[in-house]
Amino acid sequence: MQRAAFVTITMLAAVLIAARPARAEIRIIQSPGGQVGPFLDLFEKVRESGERVVIDGPCLSACTLVLSIVPGERICVTKRAVLGFHAARSVDRRGHFYAEPEASVAVLAAYPGPVRDWISRRGGLTSRLLLLKGRDLAAIYPRCR
Repeated sequence: MQRAAFVTITMLAAVLIAARPARAEIRIIQSPGGQVGPFLDLFEKVRESGERVVIDGPCLSACTLVLSIVPGERICVTKRAVLGFHAARSVDRRGHFYAEPEASVAVLAAYPGPVRDWISRRGGLTSRLLLLKGRDLAAIYPRCR
C-alpha cells in the first residue's frame, strides 16, 4: 500500500510540476494511473481553473479520467500522447486485484462519445490495456499548437 501511495503522490507531483500558470496549461508527460480519488480531485481543480490540458506522453488508467472531467475543447494531444484504458479494479489488503464491473460501466459511460465508441470497437473495458494513440487519437482530440 505504501508503494501505491508513493506512486500516486509522485504522479500527482509530476502533473502539478508540469503546470504552467503563465501559459495556463497543465502538461501530462507521464502518468501510470493510480487510485481514482486523487485524479478526480486533481482534474476537478483543473476544470475549475480553466486551464488547458496538454497530453504529452502516456496517460494511463485513472489518468484518462481527465477526458471525463475537463471539457474536450480544453484538451489537446502531442505526437507522444498515449491514452491507456482498462476495466476498473480494486486492490485488497493482500495486494490482490478484483474486478469492479459496475465502476467499469460508469467510467465507460462518462467518457466522451468518440472515446467510448473507440473502446467499444475494441471489445470494451477488460483487464487488457487498450492504447489509443497516433492517428486514432488525433481523430478524436486536436494536436497541440
